[in-house]
Amino acid sequence: MHGLNLTQALSTYSEGIVRQSSLLLLGLVERLETEGSGPAQIERLSALVNRQEPLMPQLSGITIYDNQGRWLMSSNRPIPAGANSSDRAYFIHHRDDPSRETFIGPPIQSRSNQEWVITVSRRFNDARGEFAGVVAVTLGVENFLRLFGQIDVGQEGAIGLSYTDGTLLVRYPFREQDMGRNFSKSPIYAKYLVDRSVGTASFTSSLDGVERLYAFRKSDRLPLITTVALGKREALAAWRMEAWLSAVVVIGLLGLTGLIGRFLILDIRRRTRAEDQLRGTQEQLLSSNRQLELLAMKDALTGLANRRCFDESLAMEARRAKRDGTTLALLMIDIDYFKRYNDTFGHVAGDACLQTVGRALEACVRRPSDLVARYGGEEMGVIMPGTNSDGAAVVAQLILDRLQQENIPHTASPLGRLSVSIGIATATGSQLDHLQGLIEVADQALYNAKALGRNQFVKG
Repeated sequence: MHGLNLTQALSTYSEGIVRQSSLLLLGLVERLETEGSGPAQIERLSALVNRQEPLMPQLSGITIYDNQGRWLMSSNRPIPAGANSSDRAYFIHHRDDPSRETFIGPPIQSRSNQEWVITVSRRFNDARGEFAGVVAVTLGVENFLRLFGQIDVGQEGAIGLSYTDGTLLVRYPFREQDMGRNFSKSPIYAKYLVDRSVGTASFTSSLDGVERLYAFRKSDRLPLITTVALGKREALAAWRMEAWLSAVVVIGLLGLTGLIGRFLILDIRRRTRAEDQLRGTQEQLLSSNRQLELLAMKDALTGLANRRCFDESLAMEARRAKRDGTTLALLMIDIDYFKRYNDTFGHVAGDACLQTVGRALEACVRRPSDLVARYGGEEMGVIMPGTNSDGAAVVAQLILDRLQQENIPHTASPLGRLSVSIGIATATGSQLDHLQGLIEVADQALYNAKALGRNQFVKG
């Protein structure tokens, strides 16, 4: 039971890191496919990565490659001269496989710092939908070893993280010759994982010939296996000592009953402390994962909810509105002449402009149930449950008035200041079954607002 609890805690920790890495990659890929991968765009992404990286100390580095494997950006600067990763397994996988899913690669030695790392990567495409390159996050093996080393598994114990095909990703204690080795023929993979995802087993390791008691757990969400093993000889040593003492007492040393009782009490206390420590570690891991999930729902630049949070919230509020028979309103907002603003003042000022507009929207949308999100680029969305068309129009006018008060200079706009255009859409009943239709109505209303001269709202 102790080993199974440990596998659950460690599996949760590993899942959290990989899922957070995947969400970070998703955001970077979205920006690369929207804005391109030219020098200016890469410089902006580098600044974004520098802000994101301290939030994930488990990361060893973040690297972007073009479609030939050449390094476009690396958080581990400087980029090695002539660096090319077209021979890496993760690059070959994304180049040859059109899938957009996250790929967890085998352990490798980083070419930027020579450390052992695990790669988590995604492919990005160009405007024609063709392969344009790869974004990869590297997770330092040393971070996993540091965590595993804090867990007492004895002199003969071991902790491992591997791929479901048997490829070893991390093992404590560390042996370099084991990195990337395949153990698909070991009993855990060949016998026990065939019909279960969690369990225990006892067998002799093919690595060092030590007989161990194993606890194993297959992740429900990722292709990962976590194992915790204790040396059988060490695990049974305490039990054998207690059995020997009991035999002595039965033979005649009844006077030691009190002493034996004391030993048992100390053993119970030790086990209780160990279980308390395990629960504390598990709660800390779960808390860290919850914090990672919260970060994953925020847009790194503006601090608003991101596209993922927008999509999930819209679906949830649509189900609630249909159940309660209420109206759901959606505002799609686009900054007028934003490309001209960037061309005139530069991308750094453009980023600051997005942040200012985001704060202005939050100031106008005050109900706890409403959500302001960055939909993509300079486009933002507001979800307003229980709001009809007239109520949405009131909020839209508040936004227009607030930006007029902000009076942000924009010399490339006919108004001479920054403004936005807003499209409004509402839905009730069966209309809520087709959320894409609701978004399209709001987008068309936004288009009409721009066609009518911008700096206004239009109801769809």
